Order: sequence, then C-alpha cells, then structure tokens
Amino acid sequence: QVQLVESGGGLVQAGGSLRLSCAASGRTFSSYAMGWFRQAPGKERDFVAAVSRSGRITYYSDSVKGRFTISKDNAKNTIYLQMNNLKPEDTAVYYCAARYSISSSLSTEYEYWGQGTQVTVSS
Repeated sequence: QVQLVESGGGLVQAGGSLRLSCAASGRTFSSYAMGWFRQAPGKERDFVAAVSRSGRITYYSDSVKGRFTISKDNAKNTIYLQMNNLKPEDTAVYYCAARYSISSSLSTEYEYWGQGTQVTVSS
C-alpha cells in the first residue's frame, strides 16, 4: 500500500513557475514508477509526465515538453514537478500516481493516486 500526498499548487501568473511535490509512504518507493496527471474542469484526466523507478528515465506529454521537469528522489520518497513558463491552459488539478512496474502514460495502469493539488494560471 502506498499513500501519496501532493503539495505546492497555487495561483500564478502566466509565464511564472511552480514546483509540485508528491510525498509517498512505504518502504519500497524505489520499486514504483511515478507519474503526474492533470484534470481540468469538464475534461478527462491527461498525462503530464512520468519517471522510471530509478529516476533516470523521464517522459513528457508534448504540451509540457521543454517547460516541465519531473524528478524522483528515492532517498526522500518524493517526486517533483518543476513547471516553468506556465500558461493559462495549464490550469488544472494535478495528481501524482504510483505504479509497481515500469513507467506508463496511461492513467489506468497506475494503482495509487494522491488527492490532487490545484494549479491556476492567470493570463
């Protein structure tokens, strides 16, 4: 069982930056690939970024590539999402997720989810 708690969301102007954190419980964090997803009102939950179990391999959606950076610190049981040059269309609830396997961009393949943190980007 893994429990995930996101933090770091907030209100920021377009062009600004935020860093999201996701702290995980459990002793086998290094066995889990991790992902960030987001969901805007009235829309489906979309893939944002994923990181491998070791933290060495990362994946991004085209919409955030070059602006967002995902990282994983197995010593701290935490992943991060550094978001730069934010745009109004990045506004959503951001969720972190854990998968006891290799990385994936499919939300249905993740077993554990956090409660989400709101990110709002004003124009």
